[in-house]
Amino acid sequence: MRARLGVASADPTDPCHDDPVDETTLRSLIAAVQNGEASADDAVTELRRLPFADIEGASVDHHRHLRVGFPEAVYGPGKRPDQCVAIVGELLANGTGAVLLTRADDDQRHACVEVHGPATEAGRCLLWRPPPTDQSADAIIVTAGTSDLPVADEAAITMQAYGINASIVADVGVAGLHRLLARLDEITAADAVVVIAGMEGALASVVGGLTGAPVVAVPTSTGYGTSLEGVTALLAMHASCASGVTVVGIDNGFGAACAVARILT
Repeated sequence: MRARLGVASADPTDPCHDDPVDETTLRSLIAAVQNGEASADDAVTELRRLPFADIEGASVDHHRHLRVGFPEAVYGPGKRPDQCVAIVGELLANGTGAVLLTRADDDQRHACVEVHGPATEAGRCLLWRPPPTDQSADAIIVTAGTSDLPVADEAAITMQAYGINASIVADVGVAGLHRLLARLDEITAADAVVVIAGMEGALASVVGGLTGAPVVAVPTSTGYGTSLEGVTALLAMHASCASGVTVVGIDNGFGAACAVARILT
């Protein structure tokens, strides 16, 4: 099956190695299903492996959305500005969905905007072609402090890229619990909650005990002394007495948004 679809080339210099699914290949696959040579499940399995493009030292995954439910994002750190430009351009040129660049520095941002035009920007992320939001499900992002907002912004723009309707409730940490209780109706109405907190990370347990919705906790590197740049919050969230809280890495707003996308889709 794979040989007939033309996807078995092991030579990365072979032009067929990173070809997208073209009309001829797609027609061949459809014909195989019609003729009984392949099942519909076989066809879906083959399409999920395809395609990717080798460009500027990266293998750009054009079928990430088909396999996991949301498209590949471009992680900025460690890449030259011209590499970011090339990878973003490849994603924009092959498909019609959202393209997200995360953790971009000023040089990467300037280079990409200059070539690809203005983007929606938040949390050091750039988003081209944001999709319409799915109004059937709502997520809410709750931060313990104002200092956690950059991580919240990263989570929010990532959810926007994936079509999730998300809002932010900021600065409602446990040092002033009345602030959280004043927004409780809004929080408990959400289909998924992201809780972002540094210092001792207690807010995740509090929220996890107040809502039946999935809670994704993000420890942040904000805090003094023994907060240990987020390690204390990370361990506290993992040790939460509120059962079922999902925990991602320190400052990982992107990862929290991806977890929500998997849960809601």
